[in-house]
Amino acid sequence: MPQSSIIMVAPNGARKTKQHHPALPVNIAETVEEAARCYAAGASVIHAHVRGDSDEHVLDAGRYIELLQELKVQVPNMLAQVTTEAVGVYQPAEQVECVKAVNPEMISLALREMAGEGCDLKFARQFYEWAVENQVHVQHIVYDELDLIRLLMLRDQSVIPAGRLCILFVLGRFLENRQATPDDITPFLKQVKNEELDWFVCAFGSHEQACAISAIEQGGHARIGFENNLLLADGSTAANTAELVTALKQQMLALDHVPANGQEAREILCICKKSV
Repeated sequence: MPQSSIIMVAPNGARKTKQHHPALPVNIAETVEEAARCYAAGASVIHAHVRGDSDEHVLDAGRYIELLQELKVQVPNMLAQVTTEAVGVYQPAEQVECVKAVNPEMISLALREMAGEGCDLKFARQFYEWAVENQVHVQHIVYDELDLIRLLMLRDQSVIPAGRLCILFVLGRFLENRQATPDDITPFLKQVKNEELDWFVCAFGSHEQACAISAIEQGGHARIGFENNLLLADGSTAANTAELVTALKQQMLALDHVPANGQEAREILCICKKSV
């Protein structure tokens, strides 16, 4: 029986604009249109960013609520994950304020931004506990194995509540122009070899598809899209994120893997809350 794996899409991110690609969505209508294309192509989760009046990254509760409402109308079976990315602008209190105002079904949160060295761990614990109480699914973002070791340590210390973790391994770097490769997954997996968890990869650069397939073959899931990469495996520029999803789905089917649909993704991640 084919194995189901989740394709999450990140169609814009915090830093890229239409100067990087004319099809990169920057407003809510464009993001919803791209989400619908991606869902039809095989994705079941969108990693959602919203932009301000000058297309800048913002943590704006009102814009997030508007986006989630439009997604619910246009792509009702797609799960929506709200980013809390700081981008060197937002502090933990502002990130938490936005999440609590939106109260979404899913968020992504970088460990080093909320509970890294020098962070207020009491504040972090209170937020993580709030998320559990309000059924807000947290995907913990880790950028290297040291982040991952700290995440597991904080879980053991009850700063992060016990339970099945969902983690995103970030491969490569955008600002450093560091291209990811499938081998970058190995150091992360060495740290969690005895853990039961849900893990994803996102990969910066032209090897995104190879990294995604490697993760899926090893029991993980993939986040792909224009936030991390604009290129197909042959080096040509994709028309949009949905084309990247189509290409990944074709590779998955050839390896007897199938993309999870929205309900299957919800069951895999144990998400029972519905978006706003």
